Amino acid sequence: MKFNTLVIHGGIDGDKKTGAVTVPIYQTSTYKQHAVGKHTGYEYSRTGNPTREALERLIADLEGGHKGFAFGSGMAAISSVMMLFKAGDHIIIGDDVYGGTFRVVDKVFKHLGIEYDAIDTTDPSNLEKVVKTNTKAIIVESPSNPLMKLTDLKGLAEKAKGLNLLFIVDNTFMTPYLQRPIELGADIVLHSATKYLGGHSDVVAGLIVVNTPELAERIHFIQNAVGAILGPQDSWLLIKGIKTLPLRMDRHCENAEKMVKWLLKQKWVKKVYYPGLTENIDKFKGQMRGYGGMISFEVEDEDTLNNIMKHLQVITLAESLGGVESLISVPAKMTHASVPVEIRSKIGITDTLIRLSVGVEDIDDLIADLTPTKGV
Repeated sequence: MKFNTLVIHGGIDGDKKTGAVTVPIYQTSTYKQHAVGKHTGYEYSRTGNPTREALERLIADLEGGHKGFAFGSGMAAISSVMMLFKAGDHIIIGDDVYGGTFRVVDKVFKHLGIEYDAIDTTDPSNLEKVVKTNTKAIIVESPSNPLMKLTDLKGLAEKAKGLNLLFIVDNTFMTPYLQRPIELGADIVLHSATKYLGGHSDVVAGLIVVNTPELAERIHFIQNAVGAILGPQDSWLLIKGIKTLPLRMDRHCENAEKMVKWLLKQKWVKKVYYPGLTENIDKFKGQMRGYGGMISFEVEDEDTLNNIMKHLQVITLAESLGGVESLISVPAKMTHASVPVEIRSKIGITDTLIRLSVGVEDIDDLIADLTPTKGV
């Protein structure tokens, strides 16, 4: 099936027992067994739930992976991946990953004995500079959050494979509609499904897709042992959201391109960060079929920033991204506040950097809302 059909009919399609066209919400904690140790395939909902399984099979189909797993949040998903490693292991992360990813690596897993280095993944040669004998994996975002840097996923995957490293890609910004990292060599794909996959700001969830039975067995063990699972109702909401993913992403992309063209003409905008503006963008067109709905831009001073935020009527100042409504944030003080200021300054996350998740509203209304008042 092609992607637009797969989002509707992938995974477990409907309910064979009743004929229901949508997967039911199996709001149950446990399951009757026919005899001791003999069950229908479900024992306890931490271990497996039919609604969650439908979602997990759907995301595996969409990403082209071996098996999918659903968690209670994106951070639960990334934390579960980190549990693949042990004290004394070393991992590599991108230098401007999501602030929550940096925080859990730096403030939680580092204290459990897992070492890390952060590099600019846009230059593949940086990998060899920090790899050690105990290095086990590299985690990247492309585009990165919030500076929208693109990484050559196929090229980096080949380098990682040559160094015997797990290659882990956070695909939250692109979704499998625009980018399929497993086809490019990723071993594990992560999603904060709260964002574009859910698409309606009504569910918090995380997803993992792995490319081998061995990784599936290890992640399932962690998922079951730790128990950071997604509940059946949220799983159902996420399946529902995914069904409109292509329609929404097309509009997000269209609106973002128009917004970028407008921002580039504004005197109060110092710089715009957007995948489509990446130098040598033709080199990356083979790994993604669109630029997504995320934009970051730097304004001339904090007065301009405050003026914009003060007069918003349509765009919502809030954490998160990827909903049908446009959301705006200041990474240095919100999503990336946990990153030390010296690191933020070094990589370009300034106090006047704004991140905009462009929604599906009328673009003229969004542009009018973002226009500073006179005198600025």
